[in-house]
Amino acid sequence: MLRSWWLAGVAAACGVFVAATQRSPWVAVVEVLIFAALAVLLSPMVFPRSVTAEQAQERSARDGRPIVYWRPGCQYCLRLRRRLGGRAGQVHWVDIWRDPAGAAAVRAITGGDETVPTVVAGGEAVVNPKPDWLLQRLTP
Repeated sequence: MLRSWWLAGVAAACGVFVAATQRSPWVAVVEVLIFAALAVLLSPMVFPRSVTAEQAQERSARDGRPIVYWRPGCQYCLRLRRRLGGRAGQVHWVDIWRDPAGAAAVRAITGGDETVPTVVAGGEAVVNPKPDWLLQRLTP
């Protein structure tokens, strides 16, 4: 669990440190707000609730929804999540830092690497797909 939050924690701590070194309280407040926004973006809070790889595979077999393997702090995962917008709930999200089976599934797909986002849709696995590729595979 802590592994998923460490980047957000570092961003928040840096914000506090940088703000503490400022002479102007207004500049300090602005810096804290900037670092707090960065911490939120790097946290797991931006993504829909993650499930285990086993749950995602079972659910995907039933409903046909794609599976996205991701990890907090990944800029490409964040880009994919942002482009999906409100349709992100139509995807099963697996945080590979919280689920060892998810990390193993990604390694099996990528040939030993934990490159994310890795998306499995309709039996086809794609590493770091363009967001439009995934949007085309979502049901309207």
